[in-house]
Amino acid sequence: MLIFIVLPVILLFACKKDNPEDQIPYAYINIYIEPNSTLYLPLNVVGGWAYLTAGSPSKGLIVYRTGVDEFVAFERTCPHDPANNCDTGPVKVEHAGTTAVDSCCMSRFILQDGSVFAGPSKYPLRSYRTQYNGAILHIYN
Repeated sequence: MLIFIVLPVILLFACKKDNPEDQIPYAYINIYIEPNSTLYLPLNVVGGWAYLTAGSPSKGLIVYRTGVDEFVAFERTCPHDPANNCDTGPVKVEHAGTTAVDSCCMSRFILQDGSVFAGPSKYPLRSYRTQYNGAILHIYN
C-alpha cells in the first residue's frame, strides 16, 4: 500500500523538467524591418544574418534568412545559463555565418533552426515569430 503513495510522489518530482523559457527573462518583441534595404545588406541574400537590438532585458536578436521568403529570429541569451552575464557578451554568429556560439559555455547552435549541435546546453535558442510579406519583416512574440 505504501508503494502506491510513494511511487506517484517520486514520479511527480522526477518528471519536473527545466524550462529555459522560465529562465530567460521575458522581453516584449515587436519589430518591423525592411530586410532588402541597404540598412540590412547581409539579409539581402539567403544565409545572411544581422543583429538587432530589442527591448530590455533581451540581449538582442539574431535574424537569419533561411530562404527567399523565410526568416528566423533568435534571442542572443544562451539558454544553458541565462543568468550568466559573461564579459564576452551574448551569443554571436561564427565566422562561417551558419552557426552561433556562446563564448561563456561554448554551446553552439545551428542558425537554420536554433538547435544545439555542441556544448552543454540542452535547449535550443529561444525563437521569435516572423512574418514576411515580400517587403517588410515582422518579428514578434
